[in-house]
Amino acid sequence: MKIIAQIWTVMVMNIRSLPQRLWMSLAAVLAVAVVIFVLLAFLAMANGFNQTLSGTGSEDIAIVTRDGSQSELNSVISRDGVNIISTAEGIAKDKNGNPIYSAELYVVVDGIKRTTGTEVNIPLRGISSSGVSLRDQVTIIEGRMFESGKNELMIGSSALREFSGFELGREVTFGKTKWKVVGVFSTGGSVFESEVWADARTVQTQFRRGSSFQTMRMRLANTGDITALEKLIEADPRLNFNVETEAKYYAEQGNALSGIVIFGWAVSIVMGAGALAGALNTMFTSVSARTTEIATLRAIGFSNTSAFMGTLFESVVLSLIGGIAGTTLAFAALDGLSASTLSAGFTQVVFTFELSPDLFATGIKLALAIGFIGGFFPAWRAARMPVVKAFG
Repeated sequence: MKIIAQIWTVMVMNIRSLPQRLWMSLAAVLAVAVVIFVLLAFLAMANGFNQTLSGTGSEDIAIVTRDGSQSELNSVISRDGVNIISTAEGIAKDKNGNPIYSAELYVVVDGIKRTTGTEVNIPLRGISSSGVSLRDQVTIIEGRMFESGKNELMIGSSALREFSGFELGREVTFGKTKWKVVGVFSTGGSVFESEVWADARTVQTQFRRGSSFQTMRMRLANTGDITALEKLIEADPRLNFNVETEAKYYAEQGNALSGIVIFGWAVSIVMGAGALAGALNTMFTSVSARTTEIATLRAIGFSNTSAFMGTLFESVVLSLIGGIAGTTLAFAALDGLSASTLSAGFTQVVFTFELSPDLFATGIKLALAIGFIGGFFPAWRAARMPVVKAFG
């Protein structure tokens, strides 16, 4: 119990003496806070992007693309290919016995980002009513559905929030063709809200795509079972296609931001090294300023363990304050912030920054690590302080 009382006494003394080193202590806190904020910004971005994609795919839907294509944009499926694949077993059928599928186009059009005023690529999806029914939670929140054969558009609510010029009733020009925005839709926050939708046949005509498509979606008779589709594609040499569940497809698309996470950690490590240097400098200065005080405590019977723990505690407390400040600032400034970034298809995907409890824990852990490492060596020096210094 005696050693615990000694450690507690030294801890309290160190904390009470912080005002004597106020500006240096604040600098150490600020350095840690900035490191944590930057790290959480990158992680929240990746987390929000991945949540948007993970909320998109379904195990009940299969998606067919050209074999080797990395995204819908560079996939091509002919009308003959669509007709052949639609005959495969394993596709669910409607009440009339017809297979439930949607052949779709995916083209790039220009948009203006509201925050910067710069031109960006926006996905325009040629789709039919059956394609709309294959997506969960589609709700028209303003206006109406586009009509077949007309140059009419529906805009996703996320895309409308992020890009200008697509307000309901507005006319937009793609190339030499004018289109009218007749509806705004929501899909519950999925990646489809980042898209513009129009009638598939009209898109084929206006963008001179002939009878080709980019992708084909179909409802599976049995959830997650694409065996029959795979067998058909393998057996027919005309079908140079790949099939997977929509859930798997979008999970793989989420890897597009894996580099952002790595970059974020790299930047944070470099900045963390700077914060660590600051913590070391602060604590060494603290120990130097209290040389007589520490040696006096040793002379009257305080153990070297109490000196070590008291100094280490001060460093950890400062870093913890910085960590809490950084996570709080990140939550206030970033959580729910709308943004967009390039997807694997070189078009913008709109998402919101998501700061989950796991990310908060990561930030606090990093702050504690900086505090522990930054305080260890100064604390070791304090523990080895010669008693004779009290009489110097």
